[in-house]
Amino acid sequence: MSFDAKHFLKTVSESPGVYRMLDTDGEILYVGKAKRLKARLASYFRGALNTKTQALVGRIADIQVTITRTETEALLLEQTLIKEQRPPYNILLRDDKSYPFIFVSDRHPYPALEFKRARGKRGDGRYLGPFPSTTAVRESLALVQKIFRIRNCEDSVFAHRTRPCLQYQIQRCSAPCVDYIGREEYQRDIDHAIMALDGRSEQVTAQLTQDMEAASQALDFEEAGRLRDQIQQLRRLQERQIVDTGDGDADIFALAERPGGVCISALSVRGGRMLGARHHMPQNGLDLTAEELLGAFISHYYLGHDRDIPSEVITALPLVDADVIQAALSERAGKRIRVAHQVRGHRAQWLRLADTNAEQHLTSQLANRSQLAKRFDALREALDLEEPPTRLECFDISHSHGEATVASCVVFDQDGPVKSDYRRFNIEGVAAGDDYAAMRQALTRRYKRLVQDESKLPDVLIVDGGKGQLNMAREVLEEVGITNTHLLGVAKGTTRKPGLETLFLETVDNALSLDSASPGLHLIQHIRDEAHRFAITGHRQQRDKQRRTSTLQDIPGVGPKRRRELLRFFGGLQGVRQASRDELARVPGISAQMATTIHQALHG
Repeated sequence: MSFDAKHFLKTVSESPGVYRMLDTDGEILYVGKAKRLKARLASYFRGALNTKTQALVGRIADIQVTITRTETEALLLEQTLIKEQRPPYNILLRDDKSYPFIFVSDRHPYPALEFKRARGKRGDGRYLGPFPSTTAVRESLALVQKIFRIRNCEDSVFAHRTRPCLQYQIQRCSAPCVDYIGREEYQRDIDHAIMALDGRSEQVTAQLTQDMEAASQALDFEEAGRLRDQIQQLRRLQERQIVDTGDGDADIFALAERPGGVCISALSVRGGRMLGARHHMPQNGLDLTAEELLGAFISHYYLGHDRDIPSEVITALPLVDADVIQAALSERAGKRIRVAHQVRGHRAQWLRLADTNAEQHLTSQLANRSQLAKRFDALREALDLEEPPTRLECFDISHSHGEATVASCVVFDQDGPVKSDYRRFNIEGVAAGDDYAAMRQALTRRYKRLVQDESKLPDVLIVDGGKGQLNMAREVLEEVGITNTHLLGVAKGTTRKPGLETLFLETVDNALSLDSASPGLHLIQHIRDEAHRFAITGHRQQRDKQRRTSTLQDIPGVGPKRRRELLRFFGGLQGVRQASRDELARVPGISAQMATTIHQALHG
């Protein structure tokens, strides 16, 4: 069967990452990276392609993706996989030049930062790098030259200038060619640029912050403003790379679980560099908890195979027998092995990345067309329909003690979620906490509109609730004149555990009992969970509208001292607003929890 690109692209993330194209034997044909995976992969299946690329696309049987946090991380991982796997199309299509460097001359009184393809043989200066790609070098050079106003002209041009060039006019150069800056001051800028490129931006920022405060106290507000801008721009260089931290050997395991499937993603990190991710879809025949399943998998992963065991095994969930597993792995490896699930810093970032990859892979697998076809056919059999349904709609309600009530409507067809048809309804004019009235209002608004516009109606309408919600939904359909839609109510079990739901078909007297392993039940759980997620997201957006306009004074727990540290660290409120959670957590006195609170308050 040929590769179904259209269906595959529906599930691909917009995040940066690496993709691997595989043939029918599971062999890797090509490894590539992308700033936006979905857009890059879509380009292979539309428009004119050259002959070699057409040949590559014609052999694709599957595509696997690994999500990274930034494009630079994707570049590093791409290079690692290419060197390790040597895919045939990478060898044919890629330019295999050496890694680039940045060079700073020791022989010029006002040196420039230069792009170099290889190290010089003579000790005529300093080489920074190697960098993962030409793009990484040029972007770093452009940003550092902009921040510190380092010249970028050739030495021959520099020697013959009699007046400043355009770079000086647009504040990209301090014009050392015409002595607009002294040698010591220019060398200080060079030193700051080198420290920033070496990953020592914190030291530079601390010095610039002191200079900014001194200029402000001296009433030199123009200089203080320039230094503030430098601090904010320098923050862009301070992003820590998850994939290349320089130290640490670890395997990171994350588990994603949804009705009908479990995915465990294993990320391998050696010497601080992520070597790749593998995804596993174990069967959970004994209905183990997620913690038990992950522990059993890790035991089998290492003890059931002859694998290299790193010094750290990091898990997204606390393992039930963590001490026993740690002792067994230490004995097998002949050294102390650490098994942990509570980690900080770049290890916590590795763990988040593993979680993201597990969720993405599971989403892709559950959206597989053959799996969906089985689920729809199983639902047809469970509901005793002549044909599998072609359109399902599900409603859910979300609120906080009656505040900001939002109803969601999600739509599935035989290709999975139809997100363009999703709808939210802001509920107004009903008593706080009256879910029946809220559901009635949402259903009435939805189906009155569909009937008036003669739009497509669902074959099956699912309401997340028990007998009362089902009866109310039946009344609404009768009021708007819809007779050919089957009604299904989903009531949670006593323990609210997936698989123990009670289903009501058409009437409260007609209860269905489906096995917890039934693909039809998994489809119902999938659309129910998606409606719940979509409702909660809408509710939070409504509830947090006020927060988006918050200032630091309005955030609980952020007093004068913390406000001062935040503004010092980022050079102003604009810098604080632009900071990520990880960047906020690096401010003295700001914990990871407080960083999350501040980020949510400023961004919703």
